[in-house]
Amino acid sequence: MFKKALTGGAGVAVVLAAALCPGAGAAAAADSAPAAAPPTGQITIDVAQVNGSGCRPGSASVSVAPDNTAFTVTYSEYLAQVGRGALATDFRKNCQLGLRVNVPQGFTYAVAQADYRGFASLQAGASATQQAGYYFQGMTQTVRSSHTLRGPLEGNWQVTDRVGIEALEFAPCGSQRDFNVNTELRVSGGTSDTANTTSFVAMDSTDASFKTVYRFAWKECPVRR
Repeated sequence: MFKKALTGGAGVAVVLAAALCPGAGAAAAADSAPAAAPPTGQITIDVAQVNGSGCRPGSASVSVAPDNTAFTVTYSEYLAQVGRGALATDFRKNCQLGLRVNVPQGFTYAVAQADYRGFASLQAGASATQQAGYYFQGMTQTVRSSHTLRGPLEGNWQVTDRVGIEALEFAPCGSQRDFNVNTELRVSGGTSDTANTTSFVAMDSTDASFKTVYRFAWKECPVRR
């Protein structure tokens, strides 16, 4: 079960659940054992590919938590908008990241949770959508999520995606596969006065306070004899 938690800046919280992973790989579905503790060795992440209107090269940075439980992505130019002052193409922004996650020998990982944060200014009648998809290089995309924010809204927003243990998709042991994250921000003016007002949703940050956090699930690889 893939669960979605949505919290708007106006203090309204909605919790939704949807089975979004019916196509998860057989290996992941069969592995329902509890996840292992994080490895103690060093983990590094290289940005192998960055592409999209919301993340020009150099506008997205990645860091690993000291305890190896998560990694964060920080954007500096990720904003979609409609209305006064906006270009016709500004209503949709996207970002495609290819991340090379280097883990200690004997371990592999999955991403069990993703926390997205940002700021939104939506006029009454306007709405915004945040979408994400995840998959390992050379494998079918098995996880997709979508969240909607509705105006009037002025403030911070946060949405959370969670993957149940039975649906976790682990990177193949002994094989280097980039972890691909495709995200999108989209704004619709709806019934708002787009001639005189502007609505926007942002996932960027000027002070690094709005970070996207991806939380690891770890598994020990079988010992080869």
